Amino acid sequence: MQIPDDQPVAKADSVEKVVLQKDIIDVIKGLRKKNRQDSVKIDTVLKTGKVLFSIVPAFGYTLTSGLIGSMNVNSAFYSSNPHKTRLSSITANFIYTQYKQITVPLQASIWTRNNDLNILTDWRYFKYPQDTYGLGPNSELSDASEIDYKHVRLHQTVLKKVTESFYAGLGFFYDYRWHIRQEDSNPDVTKYGLTLKSRSAGPVATLVYDNRTNSINPEKGFYTSVQYRSSLKKLNSTSNWNSVIVDIRKYFNLPQGSRNTLAFWNYNWLVVSGKAPYLDLPSTGWDPATAMGRGYIQGRFRSPKLLYFETEYRMSLTRNGLIGAVVFGNAQSVSNWPSNNFTKVAPGGGVGLRIKVNKKSRANVAIDYGFGMKGSRGLFVNLGEVF
Repeated sequence: MQIPDDQPVAKADSVEKVVLQKDIIDVIKGLRKKNRQDSVKIDTVLKTGKVLFSIVPAFGYTLTSGLIGSMNVNSAFYSSNPHKTRLSSITANFIYTQYKQITVPLQASIWTRNNDLNILTDWRYFKYPQDTYGLGPNSELSDASEIDYKHVRLHQTVLKKVTESFYAGLGFFYDYRWHIRQEDSNPDVTKYGLTLKSRSAGPVATLVYDNRTNSINPEKGFYTSVQYRSSLKKLNSTSNWNSVIVDIRKYFNLPQGSRNTLAFWNYNWLVVSGKAPYLDLPSTGWDPATAMGRGYIQGRFRSPKLLYFETEYRMSLTRNGLIGAVVFGNAQSVSNWPSNNFTKVAPGGGVGLRIKVNKKSRANVAIDYGFGMKGSRGLFVNLGEVF
């Protein structure tokens, strides 16, 4: 199960007329007036003070979790003039799985007047038994060793506008895991070290460039962020360690003027110094949106350094925007351990269906089937685009 980290914004990628656009709410209400002209300018439909809600129960299946049931709630609103301020959003989920995993995330992106500040909140609780496969790119599914633990994540960042599309800011990240138990022995886990509890706490510095005009479902634009995290023993962390994450995304409206998008995503996650706790190491599907590596079980590859690339083509299948589809391919590589050199790439790919749940913010339910090497495969459900 995945949850989105992007936030909707004030306008669509172009101020254009939306003719006969529909979402799942329209279908439920039976609004099928054939000749109704629903032509409106997107940037004038959503007004200050109005809150848009998307409430989506979802079911799915992944190798990580077995059968999944979730309730996904997203709200979007303007804090100020909608022509000058992006939409703020708050997303909450309750997720329960066949393997007795519980995830309760609360994520928010709040924009102040004229986009001067962007306040980002990522708070989550996990009760999360999950298999781990050791370190490096050569692990096998047969190397699985179950680790059970509880985890509280409190990540808070405030970004300040420098220019129209460039932001810089500071934050504080806190991750606490306890009742950590390894059910079966794995040589890599034993050699690296796994304690009964771990704590990572410290400051974060972030630079962001974002000229997308709709980041929940972009048609075009460019996004990049660089994040430097420092975990310090003097702040009660288990160990001193530092990491860098570089996140780059590019979107092309293709063909131009259509509702189709060609998107590229590069995500590089590197522990650059110190020794991070085992469960804080870069790992498949443990990016903030738990979106990376469709086609592989979450946690399938883990190491101090991870490189990732994905491309996706998004197509509108109906003129009213209700149904769409995607095709995607990705590749990931984790460093060998303890040498930290890269020698192997794990490819993945798949197809997906999109169902519009809010035509004003263009939020979709994403249902994807992905596959990887050696029979790895799974169904992935997300409220919002994967990236």
